[in-house]
Amino acid sequence: MAAPTPPAFARTVRGSGPGLLLAHGAGGGIEANYGPILEELAARHTVVGVDYPGTGATPRAEGPLDLDELADQLVAAADAEGLDTFAVSGYSLGGPVAIRLAARHPERVGSLVLSATFAHADTRTALAASLWQQLFASGRHDLLAEYLTLMTLGEPALNALTPAQVRASAEQLASSLPAGTGDQVDLVRRVDVRGDLAGIAVPVLVVVTTADPLVSPSLQRRLAAGLPAAETAELPTGHLPFVERPRDWFGLIDDFLTKHRGR
Repeated sequence: MAAPTPPAFARTVRGSGPGLLLAHGAGGGIEANYGPILEELAARHTVVGVDYPGTGATPRAEGPLDLDELADQLVAAADAEGLDTFAVSGYSLGGPVAIRLAARHPERVGSLVLSATFAHADTRTALAASLWQQLFASGRHDLLAEYLTLMTLGEPALNALTPAQVRASAEQLASSLPAGTGDQVDLVRRVDVRGDLAGIAVPVLVVVTTADPLVSPSLQRRLAAGLPAAETAELPTGHLPFVERPRDWFGLIDDFLTKHRGR
């Protein structure tokens, strides 16, 4: 008997025009990670994103998350919206998802934008993810939220906040952590798309978040160095460009997509 087809992931669809698929980060979601620039992206594109298992209306997975399934579910969402070809934007864990998607469906992808991301977790990122996963499993979501505040904001952005603002932000974050956070962070620790990089022939923009405490700029640059057709742009933020400099982040993405729109 054939294995049952997994249920489709919850989908976000906005706008019209050339296709643009969005892949979000661990413990995030399409709205959480792309919300501040979503309407601007949708003004020029048909934007399609899916929420990973345990985020939003997508139920948690019964077993460990599989990178190929995340990529294929995003393609299935594009199919459902009638998009034959598209650009793909991957943020953080969404970067490996976008890379694997391009490796599995090269005829569908015109370009990639990879922000604050990695091809594999180095020792530092793996340790940070391990603590993230353990704190989530412990139920101390208040402590996890403080840890994530420390590990995701760039130093200038964090030091611009008062202790009271940090507490308020952490409380809000603790109350909104997706149920599938632990599963998604587990995938961060396991993922490795270094073997896919040399075969990615489409134009790629790697947005390096140069004040990133979670995914080091050197790890991001190593990803760019492994891609044959990559260019880099630097953004002086921590791991959350959509929080610290959303307009600048959008500008980099929009300029690149406009330049390569005909592909």
